[in-house]
Amino acid sequence: MQINGGVRFCEQGMKASIRAMHVQSEVLGMINENVAGFDKVGFQRREPVVSSFTEYIGIHGLSQTIDDQPGRIMVSKNPLDISMANKGYFQVQTPEGVRLTRDGRFKLDKLGNLLDLEDNPVLSDAGMPITLPVVPDNPAEVVVNSKGKISVYDKANGGLIDGGYLGIVDSNGVAVLNPEVKQGYNEHSNVILQNEFLSIKPVVRNFEANRQIFMMENSNLQKVISQLGSGS
Repeated sequence: MQINGGVRFCEQGMKASIRAMHVQSEVLGMINENVAGFDKVGFQRREPVVSSFTEYIGIHGLSQTIDDQPGRIMVSKNPLDISMANKGYFQVQTPEGVRLTRDGRFKLDKLGNLLDLEDNPVLSDAGMPITLPVVPDNPAEVVVNSKGKISVYDKANGGLIDGGYLGIVDSNGVAVLNPEVKQGYNEHSNVILQNEFLSIKPVVRNFEANRQIFMMENSNLQKVISQLGSGS
């Protein structure tokens, strides 16, 4: 007794070409997003992930991952600009919930609350909004060490007093023990433009190849329809 098994997949070539062009357009969109985010503070590049069955299921087999490598760190004139030399994220409380970000451009309100640029509270390692015990007259009176500990100068006592720790976690929400916090620095994106431009070429070539196949198949189909019409 002999048992034969297998999987067969047959479809029109025009559908396959359209599906492939759709996937390549989405990949180009991710690359364009990386290029557009090159100068954005805290931006992390997107890496397209193409599964083994993408050629059959189209964009449903396409996903993306986040490159969590630290970006370019540059000096800032603002003492409340905070960056990290290691992997990790700051936590801010938004109306939609806790958001993780590498953008450490912070500010203080009149009550001493530490906020991001969108006025969202910055969270501590205890998950609570950070409020300094003393509202400084000058942001330079705020000191942040490499572990993320915040201190503020108290004129009444003539020394620094603790204001808590920045809540720095990884992508899974686990606390980062050694974030290498740098005060007075901004972290720009981790996008390398040369690599992005090089990655565009094979995608464009594949798109053009599928486009040519689609045009050939479309031309042949028109000829067949024309011949069938004339024969009737």
